[in-house]
Amino acid sequence: MAEFKEISPDAPLGQKALNWVDNRFPLSKLFNEHMAEYYAPKNFNWWYIFGSLALLVLVIQIVTGIFLVMHYKPDATTAFASVEYIMRDVPWGWLIRYMHSTGASAFFVVVYLHMYRGLIYGSYRKPRELVWVFGCAIFLVLMAEAFMGYLLPWGQMSYWGAQVIVNLFSAIPFVGPDLALLIRGDFVVGDATLNRFFSFHVIAVPLVLLGLVVAHIIALHEVGSNNPDGVEIKATKDDKGIPLDGIPFHPYYSVHDIFGVSLFLMVFSAIVFFAPEFGGYFLEYNNFIPADPLVTPLHIAPVWYFTPFYSMLRAITSEMMYALIACVLLGALLGVIKARLNMVMKGAVVGGAVVLVALMMAIDAKFWGVVAMGGAVVILFFLPWLDNSPVKSIRYRPSWNKWLYLVFVINFLILGYLGVQPPSPVGERVSQVGTLFYFGFFLLMPWWSRLGEFKPVPSRVTFHPH
Repeated sequence: MAEFKEISPDAPLGQKALNWVDNRFPLSKLFNEHMAEYYAPKNFNWWYIFGSLALLVLVIQIVTGIFLVMHYKPDATTAFASVEYIMRDVPWGWLIRYMHSTGASAFFVVVYLHMYRGLIYGSYRKPRELVWVFGCAIFLVLMAEAFMGYLLPWGQMSYWGAQVIVNLFSAIPFVGPDLALLIRGDFVVGDATLNRFFSFHVIAVPLVLLGLVVAHIIALHEVGSNNPDGVEIKATKDDKGIPLDGIPFHPYYSVHDIFGVSLFLMVFSAIVFFAPEFGGYFLEYNNFIPADPLVTPLHIAPVWYFTPFYSMLRAITSEMMYALIACVLLGALLGVIKARLNMVMKGAVVGGAVVLVALMMAIDAKFWGVVAMGGAVVILFFLPWLDNSPVKSIRYRPSWNKWLYLVFVINFLILGYLGVQPPSPVGERVSQVGTLFYFGFFLLMPWWSRLGEFKPVPSRVTFHPH
């Protein structure tokens, strides 16, 4: 049993109260370890604000979600009416609902920007592989949480969007139909589906999400934050063991984050009060119509944050399969010719390629569309082992890398735009090219990340006070 720390009888009441707590719970110790004595690189730029904003939006979603659950009824006959009741009759209910719906989109905006910052500065590289893996798991769970929450208003797009997405699982060979039935809880999307999604959206998935967020932060604070230079600040310390290029997170970056939070809340409030539907992207107009199983909307599309992956799903057609088969055969050929493999490994590569091609020809393209959609997220988990660049940060990589990353972002945005639009021959071709580029960017990364002339990385961070 630890000894109690004594304090002067003349100490202020607040200090006595804190000492009483510290003797029973390590409050000051936790605060010092993760805030006051956690040394972050002194050259953080504005890209490093999005992690704190993601935490803020998570809190907004939990708090507003609690108030919405007080009045929402997870029943197919009353769900839509309960949302209307929240909007029209509950005091400030419209504000809570709009904060929650806008918060869902804001969450993905800040998470996408947070992940892109990790991508350009190499925050997934050693020793931060687990930080990145936990972050990707958060992204995956967040997508599940958003999808399940999307069904709850029980509007037309909620109903039909869920119908389309759940039916995709039926394309999985052997277990697909049973899996789709298990998810729906019925042969069609109905009351059982609504109850299941409500349970997961309100209880199960948020618990997993919170656990992953805690794991993400603990892993980050164990190895320390990355910085725009990709230099490890722990490599240069003073005689007290404090990094020479580090500054305490509190008060320096806590104040920095408060400024960023203030700017974010201004934009967030402007959207909530003046454009909560955001032109139909945040709240689709069809979702203000009660769900009707007998009337199918002219165009069914998911919310904007799913549309890049939805485009990849639609891009996989029977014609596209021939291009993918050619890519598999070409990849196997290059692996046999270029890679330093023994005869057994070369035989395994050829055999694996033949089996994969046989499966691609035998199984319907719809299934491979689902694989592409899921694979687009899963491939992010392997990024730490795909990047073979000798430097972390894009600052010290060849200049053409910046253009490559810019094309990647533009491609992702185009895929997102096409996912909102009705299918068209031109859109289909563009999305197919975009899908090939997306996967090529990651699968060819072990090769292209080594190319070019790299700039020398400084031993200390570059910092210009302002």
